[in-house]
Amino acid sequence: MDVEILVNCSHRETRIALLEDRQLMEYRVEREERVVGSIFKGIVQNVLQGMDAAFVDIGLERNAFLYVADILPDEAPENTPSAIKRSELRRRKIKDLLRPGQQIMVQVTKGPRGTKGARVTTRIALPGRYVVLMPEATHVGVSRKIEERAERERLRKVGDKIIPKGFGLILRTECEGRTEAELRADVKFLEQLWAQVKTASKRQKAPACVHRDQTLLYRTLRDIFSDGIDRMVIDDPDEYEKVQLAASVVAPQMRDRITLFDKDQPIFDQFGIEKELERLLDKKVWLKSGVYLVIDEMEALTAIDINTGKQVGSTSLNDTILRTNLEAADEVCRQLRLRDMGGIIVIDFIDMESAEDRRKLLKHFTDRLSRDRARTRVGKISSLGLIEITRKRTGESVTETIMESCPMCEGRGRIPSKDTVSLWIERDMRRKLSDPGNAYLVECHPAVVESLIGADGEMVEELEHELRRGIYLRANFDLEWDEYEIRTGTIEQYDREFLGYRRSQVVECNVRRSAFDNSSKIIGWTDSGYYVELASGEEYVGMRAKVCLLDIRRSFAVGETILPGVATTAGR
Repeated sequence: MDVEILVNCSHRETRIALLEDRQLMEYRVEREERVVGSIFKGIVQNVLQGMDAAFVDIGLERNAFLYVADILPDEAPENTPSAIKRSELRRRKIKDLLRPGQQIMVQVTKGPRGTKGARVTTRIALPGRYVVLMPEATHVGVSRKIEERAERERLRKVGDKIIPKGFGLILRTECEGRTEAELRADVKFLEQLWAQVKTASKRQKAPACVHRDQTLLYRTLRDIFSDGIDRMVIDDPDEYEKVQLAASVVAPQMRDRITLFDKDQPIFDQFGIEKELERLLDKKVWLKSGVYLVIDEMEALTAIDINTGKQVGSTSLNDTILRTNLEAADEVCRQLRLRDMGGIIVIDFIDMESAEDRRKLLKHFTDRLSRDRARTRVGKISSLGLIEITRKRTGESVTETIMESCPMCEGRGRIPSKDTVSLWIERDMRRKLSDPGNAYLVECHPAVVESLIGADGEMVEELEHELRRGIYLRANFDLEWDEYEIRTGTIEQYDREFLGYRRSQVVECNVRRSAFDNSSKIIGWTDSGYYVELASGEEYVGMRAKVCLLDIRRSFAVGETILPGVATTAGR
């Protein structure tokens, strides 16, 4: 399998794409300084006994959350059984460990998300290329992804030799096959880094950041750029030089795999990444066979629904469902990595009657998920065909990073229909019946104007009769879908100000199709927002055209197109 990392750098953001056999599998973007992994000198603000937690001011917009289990305990003797250690931890009370106003050093483990502040721990961990150094711990651990028993034993013995006094050590997956000298050099570098952190903590006044975690590009070099990567391509000469310099320290044997992209075409265009990123924003993900996924990311969990779509199969229903689920499982694993989704994820596979088919699906899904570097846990398939997994979350997903909530629907994914808004307007007009005057002027979105007018104008005329008021509807193209304004006045006043038209008059209109689904109606809008129902004009849709007015009403007119108005396309 050909694996490559593409790096696109600009002054505002850094984008990194991981490709496997030219297929985009992971995408990361950094537009501001990262807080996850950074170390802060904070001040305890509140100690909540009922939650066994505290809130710590670390200088961010919201206070950070510190749970009692994330507070470094007093070290127990080495021969203390683990069960006793866990029991001791459960008995600890937050009020015995922290007090308001106390200064503590914490590291961010999860970034702020939504309405929640960052989550922090006092268990500091400094990651290097091969090892993770943990101040004030004592144990040596080996990555679970190193499965060979002999290699695990070798690394554990090396770890016992190189571990500094007063520190704990975790040997990362990348240290497999590495020499003692390489691992010792990594430990020495991290020791020096910890000394710098302590010096900064003494000098700075809380709340303050005493160590900022590395940039996205450096973390990629440190954590991802391994023997399994065939090449890294960077499009910025300055960043390329920096990466070459950093690689000479963390991965000197890999320097020849780092290349500079110097073509005129943007790097992501050259490799077809931009088109993939456009689909990354979609809620619906189509597969080649016609199957599609629907992905709903919420604050508490992510739901992924699998649908057969255009897939009809060729043998039997059970075979079609199994094939569909297996193909969808591959894409679900890819989307988890690509969008960097975290937390609780529920996947609604198509229900299968056969227990053997369910076992095949679960095994296939688990095998594919093993390629994911993020820590995951997979539950069993429920009787409803659901698989629940958890995936380690450290901050916002990719889609949350590059998108924001719709200002119209405020993240609900729905907006009021045009009929709903038109009914709001009707109710507001009834509320204003006690206001002086005998007419209403209503400005609203053009689609809502259509809804209020109705077929052949019968809705607005019936409303005029019911309210015993003249109604003048005008489209305001600057208003959002659910915005409107109602003014009261007199028919004489509004006739003079807003109905300066006569029969047989020729006006210029922007020709459009009706906003209603499945409607073949062609309409025109004058520059003042006056609605004109057109008897013809299919060929002028999207253009300006001259229209002869055949009938005039307060809120609309009927007309027919006679010739194009101007050579340019309409602006509205």
